[in-house]
Amino acid sequence: MPFHHAVLWIDHHSAQLLQFDATQVLERQVKSHVHYTRQHGSAVRSEHEFFGEVCDALRDNAQVLVAGSHSAQADFRHYVEKHRAEVAPRLAGWEITERMSANELVAFARRYFTLHDGMAMPMKAG
Repeated sequence: MPFHHAVLWIDHHSAQLLQFDATQVLERQVKSHVHYTRQHGSAVRSEHEFFGEVCDALRDNAQVLVAGSHSAQADFRHYVEKHRAEVAPRLAGWEITERMSANELVAFARRYFTLHDGMAMPMKAG
């Protein structure tokens, strides 16, 4: 089931994708794969494979908030711009953050989307 909004927390070793709507959250993890070779550039190749898998995970989301460290975001953004430009329009924003729990990330993303695109979240009956 595609979700309109998602938040992606990324570093150089793993990515946590939380897709959500007003009532549910779907979590997906993407881990990097290290290729141990003596060939020059194997770390770059591993990072590109990882970022490619992250981009593939984003395909069902219209708007994704990217969170994480500055360096991981910069490397991911560069990869997207150079290799996966079709993903760029779905990346709604970039926020530098520390690692958070899944609940904290979703709350952070809901606040972000409420402020930036008027995301309407129904109130829970009390």
